[in-house]
Amino acid sequence: MSRPVIGVTTSRKSGWRVFPLMRLNVWLAGGQAVRWVATRPSDVNDVDGVIIGGGDDISPDLYGGKLITSATLDPARDDMERRVVEEAFSQNKPILGICRGSQMLNVALGGNLDQDAYGTYLKSRKYWTILPRKVVQVEPGTRLARLAGTAPMKVNALHSQAVERLGQGLRVSARDQGGMIQAIERTSDPVAIGVQWHPEHLFYAHRQRALFRALVCAAAARREGVNQSAAVREIQETQEAV
Repeated sequence: MSRPVIGVTTSRKSGWRVFPLMRLNVWLAGGQAVRWVATRPSDVNDVDGVIIGGGDDISPDLYGGKLITSATLDPARDDMERRVVEEAFSQNKPILGICRGSQMLNVALGGNLDQDAYGTYLKSRKYWTILPRKVVQVEPGTRLARLAGTAPMKVNALHSQAVERLGQGLRVSARDQGGMIQAIERTSDPVAIGVQWHPEHLFYAHRQRALFRALVCAAAARREGVNQSAAVREIQETQEAV
């Protein structure tokens, strides 16, 4: 059977250098990636799953916030990605949200963002690096915990905003040492996981590759008419047995 196709949304400015990493991670997980930007067609009907990538800030207009002067916005991308998330959910297709993508997943489901997260969480250490220097704690009993374990996880960080109020059907699956939300997830189909860090840069770490593997596995299950959550649990059980 052909590899599941994953649509990957990217920034118009930096996507050219990020997408090759996304494509590599998706390929290693058993899928094939296609790049979406706001200036090109992005039809959810053509793919089996979706990655909402990182980049620009999300306009506070989408969740009733106030614009801050440091924000870098792309309204066309906001519109495209919110539509993609909504259509993916309506078609029962899985989603992986990365950094901005995790925030968009939350906003599309009715949540909001803290635009000055490090001003709110004063004990959270601020990093701006693709190197794994930030420590996050995975919440026990979550899908993320079953995929990556509950040991403290070192990740990278390129964000100033974070999830504040959770969207409908979401729960927190990881926080940093200062309490800031670092990962969110759904507990039912379609499978949806959002992480505040950039796992595409950490493809050498099996705990990060597990995120892409879960997405591709859920996408294949959906295509075959199989329960996504059950299919992802199978790969979790396989990892535990290794």
